[in-house]
Amino acid sequence: MTDSIIFDLDGTLWDAVQEICNAWNTALARHPGVRQAITEQELQGYMGLHLDEIARRLFPGLPEAAQQALMAECSEAELIYLAEHGARLYPNLEKTLKALGSHCRLFIVSNCQDGYIQCFFKAHGLGRYFSDFECAGVTGLSKGENIRLIMRRNHLEKPVYVGDTLGDEDAAREAGIPFVYARYGFGQAKRYDAAIDSIEELLMWII
Repeated sequence: MTDSIIFDLDGTLWDAVQEICNAWNTALARHPGVRQAITEQELQGYMGLHLDEIARRLFPGLPEAAQQALMAECSEAELIYLAEHGARLYPNLEKTLKALGSHCRLFIVSNCQDGYIQCFFKAHGLGRYFSDFECAGVTGLSKGENIRLIMRRNHLEKPVYVGDTLGDEDAAREAGIPFVYARYGFGQAKRYDAAIDSIEELLMWII
């Protein structure tokens, strides 16, 4: 019996691609000639990666220090916007979280920067449904290592990880827990223990 659900964020609980894209392009407009505007399709392909890897892909012709400086500027603009405006939640998310929370504990582990998960909580008032969260921006660890950290910190015995990418699948395997593939998200997965086509389907799988 599952005692907890650990969620990925982007492509699993919300879709913030449009909002992030706009924020990053606003920041990049202050540096004309660095690169063309980032498209939503391009950004979607980067979701779930560490920010340093995204920086390398966005600005391949720049020295690493310049890549990191631009990424930091984009990230700051992103947090300011998302904290105030939020992004598109997947349908019936709060209703589903409330129902799931009456049966098991809920957590978030993401490869995002520090402050990003807090924006999700602040903008949409959803923090009360989650017992704990962790991200690469705080620990510098891989997603699998952060899942294990959450498991140890909260004494979880039978958690599952819900995510939408191959990276999420790999992280669950690294942590040694079942993986639930959110097919409605951004990426692909190959080997999963269960799959859902909407967040609400977790209710049938968990309850």
